[in-house]
Amino acid sequence: MHIKLDYGRTGLDVNVPDWNLETVLSLKETKAHYWAERGVREALMRSLGCPPLAAKARGKNSACIAICDITRPVPNKSILGQVLPVLEMGGVPPEEITILIATGTHRPSSPEEIIAMVGPEIARNYRIVNHVATDHDSHLHLGETPMGVPMWVDRRFVEADLKMSVGLIEPHFMAGYSGGRKLICPGICGIETVKVWHGPRFIGHELAEAGVVDGNPVHEEAMHVANAAGLEFICDVTLDEERRVVGIFAGDPDAAWRRGVQSVESIVRAELSEPLDVVITSAAGYPLDLTFYQAVKGMVGALPAVKEGGTIIIAAQCQEGIGSKEFTDTLLNSSDLGAFVKQTGEPGFFVPDQWEVHELWKAVRKAEVLMYSEGIPDDTLARCFVTPIPSVEDGLQMALKKHGANARVGVIPKGPYVIPTVTHQQ
Repeated sequence: MHIKLDYGRTGLDVNVPDWNLETVLSLKETKAHYWAERGVREALMRSLGCPPLAAKARGKNSACIAICDITRPVPNKSILGQVLPVLEMGGVPPEEITILIATGTHRPSSPEEIIAMVGPEIARNYRIVNHVATDHDSHLHLGETPMGVPMWVDRRFVEADLKMSVGLIEPHFMAGYSGGRKLICPGICGIETVKVWHGPRFIGHELAEAGVVDGNPVHEEAMHVANAAGLEFICDVTLDEERRVVGIFAGDPDAAWRRGVQSVESIVRAELSEPLDVVITSAAGYPLDLTFYQAVKGMVGALPAVKEGGTIIIAAQCQEGIGSKEFTDTLLNSSDLGAFVKQTGEPGFFVPDQWEVHELWKAVRKAEVLMYSEGIPDDTLARCFVTPIPSVEDGLQMALKKHGANARVGVIPKGPYVIPTVTHQQ
């Protein structure tokens, strides 16, 4: 059977023998599609759990809007095109509106990426700035969360009269789902916050995984930070397989986000009867598969679907290589991932992006990982604790030799955007 994986900008066609193919795990179809601009306009007026944005803007002298960076396919142009006039009609001068790119610990967005994200008109007429987690002076200390996470938040957001975020609700391999509070933590938090919040105590928790909200400390601590920062209004969307808007949730940061989570759960969960021998997956294509760092999410997302000792085959273009210098150096200079993960639990030890090494360790500890990527040379990829393959089909042949000619194979074309749910565990 021919199946198209999300890969880069164009996708990747792969062939899986019919007698091995057990299932294709996909997003559920939905007929509810929005013309984004009109849908956003209506959602802003009938906000969930709080007064509409127009009322929030009334009497405010400044506003800050946190938005996702290029790694998230948020229709920012459509959303901001409706949000900005509402703020201005409420009395906020356009020169006092700051659009803050919630980079987290990612690299800054380039001028070209900013135009791609928000469109040339918004890029030209509004102040758009990158959050920089390592710029200590650009953050304010707001105390600590109940579990001891120091809250350092970008001062441009904290000091604005009106504070809101624009994002995307999709499965997240640590926080349950993205969107809402994640635009604040880690989106616009200082490195002092992120290294604790993304530390072993939280991401190693049994409930810190995709699809889990209640009891998930990664989610709960992020919510504490967002509340302390004063986040008062969100506008999040959900997307279908074609990245069309199928849901718009605007209003109170908790009420609107939870309504969005309820909606997206009915779309992203895909059931299978038991774990499989081989799972073929992706990193969801551009822009999420720009780096190996982001591709780890596809590996971890496939874990519920693969048996212990099974094989994950992932295709991710990685046109920007492995990731940050710190993440790259950690992988290329480590000989034992388990030993490194153990070291991160030692008092005072910290390396930026170490949390993604933890997640990679989760994947390779359970399954063999074979990877097809055009953006990373094979000899380099082999040092990232995965096995490079010349094609997905070649990787599948390797897996069939290991697991037998009748091995059960599943495919997740959209990678981490789907949550595999096993109905009968082995």
